Amino acid sequence: MTVEAVIAAAGLSRRVGRWKPGLPFGDKTLIEAAVAPYLEVCKRVIVVGGFNFDELRRILGGYEKIETVFNPDYTGEMFLSVKIGVSRVKARRFFFTPGDYPLVKVETLRKLLRSSGEVVVPVFGGRRGHPVLMDSSLIPELMDEPDSSSLKAFLKRKEITEVEVDDPGVRLDVDTWEDYQKLLRLAGQG
Repeated sequence: MTVEAVIAAAGLSRRVGRWKPGLPFGDKTLIEAAVAPYLEVCKRVIVVGGFNFDELRRILGGYEKIETVFNPDYTGEMFLSVKIGVSRVKARRFFFTPGDYPLVKVETLRKLLRSSGEVVVPVFGGRRGHPVLMDSSLIPELMDEPDSSSLKAFLKRKEITEVEVDDPGVRLDVDTWEDYQKLLRLAGQG
């Protein structure tokens, strides 16, 4: 069964104060760390960029399975990045995640893939996280959703299969500089 991933990395990173995808994370960048587990299980990884797109393409250019796609309206709603990425999906199922979740485990992705359902989400500590695994049969409906909507609003109307995972990484993203520092410490780098 083939699976692909859509990773949104188009935003301005305003709350962090620096461009998130290019932040150092170990011997790589934050976006490389976020993409890494998907390269293990996916046939293709579609990364939607916008702000600083040439630099994003340079960082990810050496990865054979990665396709970088430009969102020309990257200052607008994040849902447009979702739709741009999803429109490229060819596999039967696909993961979606923002590009600032660098600690998701490969085993978590494999566990989600072993679960059935139109929409499968990981749960850690009683709370849902990323990535969301979706069936490609949802793509036409998702593409019809208004650009001003959100993935959260779309998924509220769907039956969701929750999968308990032993992976705090599904809940750990980088919204602020403090979040970034915390993730570095958790990864043994701070």
